[in-house]
Amino acid sequence: MLAKIQGLFGNKSRGIGVEIGPERINIVQIQKKGQQYKLATNISTEVPEGIFEEGHIIDQNALAELLQETLEKNNIKVKRAATSVPMREAIMKLIPIPAEIDEQELKDVVLNHEAALYLPFPREEVDLDYQKLGYFMDEDGIEKVNVLLVATKREITDTYRSTFLQAGLDVNVIEISSFALIRTIREQLRQFTNTEAVVLIDIEFDSTEIAIIVEGVPQFSRTVPIGTFQLQNALSRAMNLPSSRSMEVLQGLTIPNLPPQQGTTTGATSINPGMSALMRVLGELADELRRSIDFYLNQSGNLEVAQLLLAGPGGGIGQLDDFFTKRLSLPTMPIDPINALALEIDKDIPLVERPGLATVIGLGMREV
Repeated sequence: MLAKIQGLFGNKSRGIGVEIGPERINIVQIQKKGQQYKLATNISTEVPEGIFEEGHIIDQNALAELLQETLEKNNIKVKRAATSVPMREAIMKLIPIPAEIDEQELKDVVLNHEAALYLPFPREEVDLDYQKLGYFMDEDGIEKVNVLLVATKREITDTYRSTFLQAGLDVNVIEISSFALIRTIREQLRQFTNTEAVVLIDIEFDSTEIAIIVEGVPQFSRTVPIGTFQLQNALSRAMNLPSSRSMEVLQGLTIPNLPPQQGTTTGATSINPGMSALMRVLGELADELRRSIDFYLNQSGNLEVAQLLLAGPGGGIGQLDDFFTKRLSLPTMPIDPINALALEIDKDIPLVERPGLATVIGLGMREV
């Protein structure tokens, strides 16, 4: 079952955060020390090819075995875990409801009547949850409350749940990955007003998830089929190198500091076909970001985009923030979950790797 959304900013259980993707498993455990938090466990292990296909788990047994082996190898005894499904697996809708409706009627209206209006598949095939947000007066002077409805197909959550159980873990929470990201940067988000939107750009292995956030709530989401794998492949093909799933090369690169909109056939990239190919794909991603932002703003009145935030394993590529800042004329910065949550760490984590931990650390914060 989907996690209760009202628990977005933590609960009292103690366990681990586990992020599973086509390329790797990330595991963290966070401990509270007085008013501070410590990153007590930080583990990452590669996921072999053949376990995922097009972002979906296709070999549940192999994934469960890998997860169990990782826990045993690292002497992790905890049996409770929070995990997430990709944003592309979810439907999120903000629904205005008359404020006078009592809790029981609200539940019935949202989970039955309203859900039926927005779901593209039968109600019995989904897990649903909702959360009341802020109150407001509509244009007719009627007090209403915004309710965030979240749905994902039950077969997806069932697959995650059974995989974890097979690995010996009790899934305490299954939530949407963007919610975990929001939890990680909640203090940063509070500096923006209700007329300022923040765009989360989560560059994962085989896709980039875009979420536009206003007052800490996702208002728009879209998945673009460009991720680190596509970036790495463009680089490898141009350099006549074999295809690779590894992030090592990408994390060792620095994107050239070119003028806005400059082509990739002049300047620094003309002597490096690999970088030229890589920047063409980044340009495609930037164009998709621009289309998503323009589409949302055209429907959203007086909102403006105040900040782009980079997350995921591709979010820390050197000077990628400068590239998007110049290409889109919008301030961009990578998420640093260590600094955002003032986490104590025993071993330094390179800045290039930190955006890739934003989701799993958000999951770990649920289990403090």
